[in-house]
Amino acid sequence: MAMLLRTSFSDPGVLPRALPAEATFIEMEIEAANGNVPAGQRPPPRIRNVQINNQIVKLKYCYTCKIFRPPRASHCGICDNCVERFDHHCPWVGNCVGKRNYRYFYLFTLSLSLLTIYIFTFDIVHVVLRSVDSGFVNTLKETPGTVLEVLVCFFTLWSVVGLTGFHTYLISLNQTTNEDIKGSWSGKNRVQNPYSHRNIIKNCCEVLCGPVYPSVLDRRGLMVETPTPPISTTATKNSDPDPQNTKTTAPLIPNEHTPDDTKPSIASSPEKSSPKEPPPPSLGDTGETTPVKEKAF
Repeated sequence: MAMLLRTSFSDPGVLPRALPAEATFIEMEIEAANGNVPAGQRPPPRIRNVQINNQIVKLKYCYTCKIFRPPRASHCGICDNCVERFDHHCPWVGNCVGKRNYRYFYLFTLSLSLLTIYIFTFDIVHVVLRSVDSGFVNTLKETPGTVLEVLVCFFTLWSVVGLTGFHTYLISLNQTTNEDIKGSWSGKNRVQNPYSHRNIIKNCCEVLCGPVYPSVLDRRGLMVETPTPPISTTATKNSDPDPQNTKTTAPLIPNEHTPDDTKPSIASSPEKSSPKEPPPPSLGDTGETTPVKEKAF
């Protein structure tokens, strides 16, 4: 229970997001490094290369936090934060498992496995010892709770012990669950794990007995809201084009002709507008008189 609470309520290693000034400076650095990208071409990926133990490691840019993530860090989609040495997000503890709480998570799974094995073993011993005196059927009738515990421990034993064994394997290689799923150090293209000491004892000592790094979050800090400047209506009117005078002349689909409604009409241009035809002459203009009938009252 202590390891469970420590894993749930501790900072896994959340990295703070960049301030607006820092984000603007990073964007300027990226634009200066990439240069002017021609229109229609995709800009190059935002990565930086660092060397760790004679191995090139790529630092990826996080578009949400506006930072270049440190090595082995990843952005958690559930917590919406970048976590240093990200392992996975555990729904059972309700928190991410990362650099600062991974050892407590492993000790929680290890102690839970030992507890499950202990209960399962001595429940079977209890049933066997009572079956010698009163029989197996009478023992099941007298101790139904013990039988229920045996069934629960039998089905949960494989998952809990299997999870502990999997993380023991990862600790021996100094590898994370995220790296194992992605196959980051699978040996392809001669890429090896630069964080492994090639020694199981050294890897276990580094993960489980290494120093606990301090949190970089300011939990007692106050968030200062920056006021947004008001948008002037005159600038909006001047910047917005007249929707009545703008028409699309380019085809909507490639290799297609321009629709007829987008073509400029002849009547709309004043130079090519045809003169109006004169109205037909009335009968009075020809000099003829039309008889008028008088109504009788």
